[in-house]
Amino acid sequence: MSDTLTVAVLGTGLMGAGIARNLSAAGHDVRAWNRTPSRAEPLAAHGVRVVTDPAEAVRDADAVVTMLLDGPATAEVIGDAAEGLRPGAVWLQTGTVGPEAQAGLAALAAERGLRFVDSPVLGTRSVADAGELTVLAAGPDAVRPVADKVFDAIGRSTMWLPGDAADGPASRLKLVLNNWVLALTAATGETLALAKALDVDPDRFFQAIEGGSMDTPYLRMKAAAILSGDFTPNFTVTGAAKDLDLIVAAGESAGVRMDLAAAAAARFRRAEAQGHGAGDMAAGYFASWPE
Repeated sequence: MSDTLTVAVLGTGLMGAGIARNLSAAGHDVRAWNRTPSRAEPLAAHGVRVVTDPAEAVRDADAVVTMLLDGPATAEVIGDAAEGLRPGAVWLQTGTVGPEAQAGLAALAAERGLRFVDSPVLGTRSVADAGELTVLAAGPDAVRPVADKVFDAIGRSTMWLPGDAADGPASRLKLVLNNWVLALTAATGETLALAKALDVDPDRFFQAIEGGSMDTPYLRMKAAAILSGDFTPNFTVTGAAKDLDLIVAAGESAGVRMDLAAAAAARFRRAEAQGHGAGDMAAGYFASWPE
């Protein structure tokens, strides 16, 4: 097999754009499609062929990468691309859609003759731009010669997990990881809101925890966004709310109450309703204040 692949990237938002650029930089032939074409157009300067039809993007592709909002959106786009899909192509489903939706997408892949990989990624826009994503992957050994070439171009490491991709072992792990990250983000916003309400200087908070077990780089990063007022998105409020809804549903289906996740989902939905949906998820901070 040639070292150069033909790769279609469907969805070039915050994460997908970086994925497409890094695949092109690695020497692969990359076609990109996005529902809003203007968001994909800057990729042309990086050697990516931008198309307006998903079927054109996937035609004769060795690998198809999907990075879309949720399961229904992903299924719809793959349906729109059906005419161009090559039987035997490797479908790398990198979006966070939850294990139930992932199982449905795996069934769709089987219907289309595609080799399916459950492969959500861990990281933010800046991490995707740097090609430093962590890839969580599950799929048959036969796909790895293609899949690993893609993953090596977009990530710093790949964790291959045992199990059938249709069962979503990588998607289940991704929800566990996202639950932790989103809980930290919600707690950071609420803590700084409380500090403001009680007239506590945030610097005193950070001085008190500095160097101790309560101090974390992630806390510092999200707090910096809140205190500076820079909510340039790495991952959006809307995306956070969507993932928390998936987390709550997955927990409940397994018989686990996800009280904190449900409360965090309500906070992010409230911030979204206040007009912060497209901002970085640190903007969940605003949910602490009346509309």
